[in-house]
Amino acid sequence: MTDNTSNTPKRVVVAMSGGVDSSVSAALLVEQGYEVIGMMMKLWAEETVDASCNTHNRCCTPEQLDDARRIADKLGIPFYVLDTKDVFRAYIVEYFLDMHRKALTPNPCIECNRHIRFTWLYENARAIDADYLATGHYARVTQDADGTYQLRKGLDEAKDQSYVLSVLTQEHLAHTLFPIGGYPKPQVREIAARFGLPTASKADSQDLCFLGDGDYRRFLREYAPEALTPGQIVLQDGTPVGEHTGLANYTVGQRKGLNVYGAVPLFVIDSDPARNALIVGPREQLGSDDLTAHRVSWISGHAPDGAIRAQVKIRYKSTPADAWITPLDDGERVHIRFDNPLRDITPGQGAVMYDGDRVLGAGIIERRPQQAPETQPSHLETASPA
Repeated sequence: MTDNTSNTPKRVVVAMSGGVDSSVSAALLVEQGYEVIGMMMKLWAEETVDASCNTHNRCCTPEQLDDARRIADKLGIPFYVLDTKDVFRAYIVEYFLDMHRKALTPNPCIECNRHIRFTWLYENARAIDADYLATGHYARVTQDADGTYQLRKGLDEAKDQSYVLSVLTQEHLAHTLFPIGGYPKPQVREIAARFGLPTASKADSQDLCFLGDGDYRRFLREYAPEALTPGQIVLQDGTPVGEHTGLANYTVGQRKGLNVYGAVPLFVIDSDPARNALIVGPREQLGSDDLTAHRVSWISGHAPDGAIRAQVKIRYKSTPADAWITPLDDGERVHIRFDNPLRDITPGQGAVMYDGDRVLGAGIIERRPQQAPETQPSHLETASPA
């Protein structure tokens, strides 16, 4: 695509990973006439040892690097590797560890888009006079008649990644392309085959790419052992019913692996880092019809003037739930009241707000203030194993 005022093609940096989605994104942009530059970020990750005793990390293996370079060569575009190890460890890995030290359950992909792709990589792209940064995310950008940009869900609902992109700003959206956001995944693979790309049948990448083996509990034991200090499992009235192996090993709604006793099955309700206590209770105590979120960002750049109706996703794969959203603290926090209680509201996860397929904004779910334990005994304190 050329500039409207000249014959110079628009320059686009494509974030390449060696996977099918970024490969097809680059191929489509070349086909559309853009000046395309491939750029792969070398991220920090635990080193693993292959059969040849070579060390590499899980997210940026030599094979992935070779795949990305082969795709760039096939498309006839320049390809560069950007050393991102230090900034990735500082902003993503340390965030992941710190959140678990606080007994919170983070979504590192949201922070990666906030700090790595759309700050670090975005700024590097703009520094070489790129008009756009393109990624292989399943999302779409549209522009209203007044010039405002909107972030929308990807056409393929099963692959939609707007949840983890919900921290983008108007500046980002003005200079971001999602070339495959309007395609279902099977068609993306067909397009890859049409272009003769060797990644056409390549498996999708997994989350938590910086883990050497995908085991986050083992990772915490090695890098943040203080997050796994044993303590008491208690009921909401303070009655001890067991012992946990570290608050970071549990999440809201969990039942299996508790090894606690009760007249009825017990679930993780909450945690109290101040007491290093894991709070459990029966199913009817699980869930809530409201939450508060902080670090709120609004796609429009400003908060609504008052309460609005919207749908909210409390996890990446959760179903959007109808709610009233009330801005707090000049929009930097929000209170969300759901029409119906939700079971697994988890502090540390993203609360992403939608109007249909349009993303309104997002915040990080806060922990509820802890109440003093009740004094009366519970009928659950002596019973059979859950």
